[in-house]
Amino acid sequence: MDSEELLEQLADIHLPLEISYWPPAPGWWVLAFLLLAGIIYLINRYVEHHTQRKICRYALAELENCLHDFSKDEKLLDANSLRIRYVNSFNSVIRRVALVHFPEENVASLSGDSWVDFIREKGDSPQISEEIAAALSFGRFQSECNFDIHEMNNLGKTWITALYLKPNQKKSDKQGKITDA
Repeated sequence: MDSEELLEQLADIHLPLEISYWPPAPGWWVLAFLLLAGIIYLINRYVEHHTQRKICRYALAELENCLHDFSKDEKLLDANSLRIRYVNSFNSVIRRVALVHFPEENVASLSGDSWVDFIREKGDSPQISEEIAAALSFGRFQSECNFDIHEMNNLGKTWITALYLKPNQKKSDKQGKITDA
């Protein structure tokens, strides 16, 4: 046999099959899963943030309604009864916000100094003056109530905003530990 006959017996060169895009390699599956998990996490964070802002807007609107009702009835009633009415409505709004924001704590039963201490502890409220503290703790039971209504309204706005809109706020979990929210 000569070399030409041997060469004719060889089969032609077969090129390998083209690389298929499907099914992808395991690394692509892992990457797709991580991307999907990241997108779901970001959507949940966005929805939670949007919901918190919406709740905050509603609470601030309730607080503004309290102030509006006070200024609307200012000419009809005496100042002391208006202040007592405002303290009651203010306390109602702040207590509802606290009940929503701190469901694991016994907010509904707080009164007097423990209620004022709760407000000081949980929100950004270092500006509580003695008059406001007295009005918040015992305002509805007093015959004379003296405090600055606009100062109390600003306190409520600051407290609500601090609860709902401040990043990295501290929340207490069910075991009583402090964790980053």
